[in-house]
Amino acid sequence: MQVTRQRRNTERAQIRLFGRRVGRRTTLVTACIAVALGVTGTAVASTQQFGTQQVGQVTPQGQVVADDQYIAPYGSRTVINDGKIMSSAVSPDGTTLAAAVTDGDAALVLMDLKTGQVKQKIGTNAADTLRIKSAAVGQEGPAYSPDGRQLWLGQSDGYTRFTVNADGTLADPVAVPIPADGAKQALVGAAVFSADGATVYGAVNGQNRVVAIDAATGTITRSWAVGTAPRGAALVGDKLYVSNEGGRPARAGDTTINSYGTDVPANGATGASTTGTVSVIDVADPSAAVGTVTVGLHPTAVYAHKGVVFVTDTADNKVSVIDTRRDRVVQTIATQPWPEASVGYEPDAVTVTDDGHLLVTLGRANAVAVYRYSGAQEPVSYVGLLPTDYFPAEVTTVGGNVIVSNTRGIDARRPTTAAGHGTHDTTSSLTQFTLPSDRAIRSATAQVFQQNGWTNGDVKLAEGRRAKAVPVPARIGDPSTIKHVFLLVKENRTYDQVFGDMPQGDGDPAVTQFGENVTPNQHALAEQFGLYDNFYDVGTNSAEGHNWLMQSDNPEYTESSAGEYTRSYDTENDVLGHQKTGFIWSGAQAAGKTVKDFGEFQSLESKPAGATWQNLYCDTKTMQATGAPTAYPIQTGSAIPSLNKVSVQGFPQFDTSVPDVYKEQIWKQDFEKNGPANLNMFWYSNDHTGGPANPAAQVADNDLAVGRMVDEITHSPYWKDSAIFVVEDDSQAGLDHVDGHRAPIQVISPYAQRGAVDNRYYSQITMMRTIEQILGIHPMNQKDSAATPMYGAFTGHPDYTPFTAVPNRTSLTLGLSTPPPCGVDTPAPQDPTAAPAPTTVSVPAALKKVAAQWKTWQSQQRLTGDKAVPDFANPEQMNRFTWYETHNWATPYPGDRRIYAPGDVPGAYVPSSDSD
Repeated sequence: MQVTRQRRNTERAQIRLFGRRVGRRTTLVTACIAVALGVTGTAVASTQQFGTQQVGQVTPQGQVVADDQYIAPYGSRTVINDGKIMSSAVSPDGTTLAAAVTDGDAALVLMDLKTGQVKQKIGTNAADTLRIKSAAVGQEGPAYSPDGRQLWLGQSDGYTRFTVNADGTLADPVAVPIPADGAKQALVGAAVFSADGATVYGAVNGQNRVVAIDAATGTITRSWAVGTAPRGAALVGDKLYVSNEGGRPARAGDTTINSYGTDVPANGATGASTTGTVSVIDVADPSAAVGTVTVGLHPTAVYAHKGVVFVTDTADNKVSVIDTRRDRVVQTIATQPWPEASVGYEPDAVTVTDDGHLLVTLGRANAVAVYRYSGAQEPVSYVGLLPTDYFPAEVTTVGGNVIVSNTRGIDARRPTTAAGHGTHDTTSSLTQFTLPSDRAIRSATAQVFQQNGWTNGDVKLAEGRRAKAVPVPARIGDPSTIKHVFLLVKENRTYDQVFGDMPQGDGDPAVTQFGENVTPNQHALAEQFGLYDNFYDVGTNSAEGHNWLMQSDNPEYTESSAGEYTRSYDTENDVLGHQKTGFIWSGAQAAGKTVKDFGEFQSLESKPAGATWQNLYCDTKTMQATGAPTAYPIQTGSAIPSLNKVSVQGFPQFDTSVPDVYKEQIWKQDFEKNGPANLNMFWYSNDHTGGPANPAAQVADNDLAVGRMVDEITHSPYWKDSAIFVVEDDSQAGLDHVDGHRAPIQVISPYAQRGAVDNRYYSQITMMRTIEQILGIHPMNQKDSAATPMYGAFTGHPDYTPFTAVPNRTSLTLGLSTPPPCGVDTPAPQDPTAAPAPTTVSVPAALKKVAAQWKTWQSQQRLTGDKAVPDFANPEQMNRFTWYETHNWATPYPGDRRIYAPGDVPGAYVPSSDSD
């Protein structure tokens, strides 16, 4: 942990407010914020400002992070190198902050607010000062008792209760279980103490109920049914207010999509929930019915202040103000700083200061919005924004000191190994400050705009005038020379893992695992169409990565669920993970474009008997030789109606027991028969590794499938007006010497810049904005609205030279315990005088026992079959297993001194994405 002092921003920019409309009704007051910088001429900020800057670089604008933003927080910063903060609470005496963390070396971290030092770390690691059974932590909490003598931490199966020592540290952890309801675990949300501390009211998120628990005995004494996914809570007198993130229960006739076994009212096109509610429970009257207050979408935080309850409507970018005397919403505060986009700011915490300022954290804007507040009935007055670190999740005050907990701190910069960075090297942070004058807040607003790339009128829409067609139009809706976009999504590789061996780029061959001998097609494509060595995947893992691609955001629901993925991991089939403005495909449909989906964001699959990796591999060879249909038709689909309608049957979803060359043949038959759509989406996932074949074989299989697909497209009549984007969903499964988020990408088109090294900063967000710009799709939220398309990756002078796939150099059947019935793959050597590529793997005698332990470990990771889950394995273990196998058990993982057995891996105590 380190403490650094950030200088306060002194820039003074003229700021004017416009469009602030305050309309009074009997029960509703709306205060909208819409801010523009009072400048003329060139836009003052955009994501083009990054130039060739790299993630982690500190610039005059701030530190560069992986999601098209700078960070330079107001006040002082304390970096916490123990993982991401999911939630936090300050002790009643104001001395200690308890933070529930994940993706690090603890589950609970106690901070001394005066010194900025860690008092205590609690988790499942043997080095922790206090050990508990599970490292899973919920979205809300922890919670202190009114007298400060207890602390309750929410976990998947109930709470863990701690005794608070006189020095603020914790002792005597005791499990307070809440029984499962069939398959539904508790997955508890907020814990709220009664005024006398005798009772704890718990939001049982996974079971759609609230319980009263005796704080001394842990006995459940009452239970109330509420809305879907209760999360935040606050007690006002005898009334408990509980936010229901999924809204009201479904009624007959509702269109619904499931979330953890509950049907939730939903929009069939966008896949998003359509209601949000707050349940009101009279805890003093056992006979009183539970009341309901309708609020905005995805209500999360609940904060009480002098008879008023504030609720953050996170997906609606609003705060609902409830008068508790009447249990009615009397004011709705819009948290939309930038008029260009109405969604994507994600308010997620509220507090009111002693001097009458309302503070709202905007998670995806890295800012605290400040308002003047003088009572529930009086419209708030917007003041401005203060910059924070990466994704502020909590805000509170101690005296005149404002404390902000930032989920991602300074991005994935935790020092773990000198060999490079990984996406799981996550940090968090606290920022603290005394609230400055309103004038200073207005001045700091300019900094927030610049750090987010918000410009005045950045999204230019065609308005009747038809411009000349260019590859990437300047205005959305203007014609493009590109009519067909192919988006190929792969899994989990960093730039250095694949391209670190290419001397023309910024690579490190010491951490290269899948160089040209394994990925000859990716290398040939980079040589022909250009090498991009400054591109970043935003997410930590697949749950986040596919959201960033399909939604240009990882919505707060998924962001805050990272400590406990039991409810859902990938949110393809969870309505609560979907933003109200929809997905890239629904945007394409709205723009009148056709769509085809091959596996991406699908959640339903069934395979016929006999569909083993070996049989599918042989079936691939038959299909390729004869053009016959597959002998093993696989049924696939989506829980989202708008995607299900455009999903092509037979193309599998994630499953490492299905070769990617098989998937390519399924696509090829459809392509040759029916042609492409305007937007074509694919999930080629075998470079994830972990299946029956050796990791190098699986990556080679992935490489060959992509090479063959590009070959087919570029030799077709559609090539002249096509663009192919090849991208990883995330880059979590390895190291990179620049940053763990740096990932390989390929842009393939007659209009692509060829043969060059492009070292401009790009990200998944700028890539998706490019696709939107080409197809005339309106951006989905403030992130892609602010992004600059990848104009520099394209030229107006087409080169129609096609690509010819390169044969694989690594055997696709390498490492199989059972060979395919059609025989093993024996690739011809590139040099006829060289020895043939090996088709079997041998483990050194001294490591056979360790290798056997890893094989047993692999069999438990749910990487194959109908129930396959991406990222189920512990990331530190998975990375080492992949490294050992690709280096023939001869070389320790970078930064390690030896080859470890699974249980000896440093970081093996960190819970995996879906197995915690």
